[in-house]
Amino acid sequence: MTAQTTSLGSPIIDGDRIFWTETRADQGGRTTIRCRAGDETLTEITGPEFNVRSRVHEYGGGAYAAVDGVVVFANFADQRLYRTDAEGSEPVPITPAGGYRYGDLELHPKRGLVLAVREEHRGDAEPVNTVVALELAGDNADGGTVLCSGSDFYAAPRLGHDGRIAWVEWHHPNMPWDATAVMAGRLDGGRIRDQTPVAGGPSESAIYPEWLPTGELIFISDRTNWWNLYLWDGAAVRPLHRAEAEFCEPPWSIGDRPYVIIDATELICTWRRNGAAGIGRLGVRTGDLHPFPDSGEPGSVTAGGGRLATVMRYEDRPDSLSIMELAKPAWTELRAAGDVALPRDVISIPMPVSWSSKAGPVFGWYYPPTNPGYTGPDGERPPLITRCHGGPTGFTPASLRLDVQYWTSRGIAVLDVNYGGSTGYGREYRERLRGTWGLVDVEDCVAGATAMVEQGLADEQRLAILGGSAGGYTTLRALTATERFTAGISLFGVGDLEALAKDTHKFESHYLDGLIGPYPEALDTYQDRSPIHNVDQLNAPILILQGAEDKVVPPNQAETMAAAVRAKGLPVAMVIYDGEGHGFRRSENIQASIQAQLFFLGRVFGFTPADDLPPIKIDNL
Repeated sequence: MTAQTTSLGSPIIDGDRIFWTETRADQGGRTTIRCRAGDETLTEITGPEFNVRSRVHEYGGGAYAAVDGVVVFANFADQRLYRTDAEGSEPVPITPAGGYRYGDLELHPKRGLVLAVREEHRGDAEPVNTVVALELAGDNADGGTVLCSGSDFYAAPRLGHDGRIAWVEWHHPNMPWDATAVMAGRLDGGRIRDQTPVAGGPSESAIYPEWLPTGELIFISDRTNWWNLYLWDGAAVRPLHRAEAEFCEPPWSIGDRPYVIIDATELICTWRRNGAAGIGRLGVRTGDLHPFPDSGEPGSVTAGGGRLATVMRYEDRPDSLSIMELAKPAWTELRAAGDVALPRDVISIPMPVSWSSKAGPVFGWYYPPTNPGYTGPDGERPPLITRCHGGPTGFTPASLRLDVQYWTSRGIAVLDVNYGGSTGYGREYRERLRGTWGLVDVEDCVAGATAMVEQGLADEQRLAILGGSAGGYTTLRALTATERFTAGISLFGVGDLEALAKDTHKFESHYLDGLIGPYPEALDTYQDRSPIHNVDQLNAPILILQGAEDKVVPPNQAETMAAAVRAKGLPVAMVIYDGEGHGFRRSENIQASIQAQLFFLGRVFGFTPADDLPPIKIDNL
């Protein structure tokens, strides 16, 4: 799960070179840029003193760009941009220290230009987001020339061959999957002229613009309930391919590329239909879609020189950086995310499952306990962990995750729930959670666990619920609003909605307006749905895990919740990990956190884990 596993991402094909990022838990979660030219050995572009990661919107994204052997990247510690090259020359800063963050980088070496989304931090005031142009060879002492300003948020500045530029913008209280606008204009002398709205509106998410060589603009919109691809020719918009499928995922981070343009007649796109992912060719003029065979779950895509690359996720093996010759479609693994070769018969393959809840059908994945060396006692059903993904505007795919296999290899089943509000099933399914967070998600998880019990797939007396971030809130809410679960594990979860509304970062500062209601007008609802105000209804033990430097869900949320549970006399354990933010990146903390979870479940469910686990302190037990 840690030392022998690397997170791969953000591939870029540049001539005969391919760049990508690697995030290593055994290096404190540091992200570096790697490069391979032709069949040569790998080169590490950024040394150990650099961590390639943007903090725009806190979630970052688009932290590097590479074109014609030139590389520009954002460094996590100081958030400055640095210029280097494919040979890994000493990086040179091109932005000033202090106050600025940059992401969603687009590089144009022939123009001597870098486009970026910039976030300016001014003391305690709300950060200011803009689109800026930076001189590739300059120091940009002023932080860059502002091209777009006035909106609360920006993403995807994209410059065409003819000088036309497109971008995405939106305002509070919307999130980018609620209401955005795709804009276009012409870059002229450090200014954008002839600004024109292309798509978007109060109930449309229009995102991910890219220019065709012909000057036409491709983008993605959910105007028909599904995130489909469209073309704008300067006067009108037409759909490229109508389908009940999502051709992108929710843009929590900036800089992703869910499709890539090959030429004026063809692009490569990714999609998700009924929970399953695909990748293939789409004819720009014909609308014909041709899936590639033998594909897994693709990530951000890149193409060039007749080649295509993506990080592919699979159900039964580690992620891999995979490359394909478009003339003869077949995937070749360039680099695997892990060195661990798990025996095939140890891996639990997810089963697609669905059930009914109050809002309608719900979808998820059931992972049965799987280990050929062991069998459960006759007539005994396995314990079940119901997992709630984060977001809550997000999705859980059916790909190999070692933190799931950790449980299934030890005899514990896992139900991964794509509750109402998840993406991948259209805007209407996503908006089931509008104003109902803490209701619909909880009902869907409770109904899912109940369905697994009724189907003989889980032991009703040993039902745990587990989630991180927004999934941690659903976990805590389920434990304080229902009696379905007999234990809970919250990782950096929300216990006090009012505290979150008053103390979070800009990107999510109005997120709860749509999920709960405007604050403070809906104060009663915030308090009614906050687990911290319903501890009197809690009857199950809880484990709370938290990062000490979390800016999204501050540590005081965990501390307050743990104190309230402790005061009630229920079993509770809390572990706070130094040096961690919103999510655990360091190998020692990833390992310690899941060992703590197994130790906790062993104690509260009454079994002795086979592992030699370091104990954690559980109060009131």
